[in-house]
Amino acid sequence: MSLHQRVRLLFRRGESGQSMVEYALVTALIAVVALVAVQTLGEGIVGVFENITGAIGGI
Repeated sequence: MSLHQRVRLLFRRGESGQSMVEYALVTALIAVVALVAVQTLGEGIVGVFENITGAIGGI
């Protein structure tokens, strides 16, 4: 097998690895977006419960 054929075979095999990297990047992006959303919503929910607690305490 010539060097040229080996190099072509090596790059042909690399396509599945490229797909794995793309899936990993997409998964990481989704995880970051989910984390930011949970942190943002969490702060809002804490505020709602504090308002409810204050209203109940004032009764």
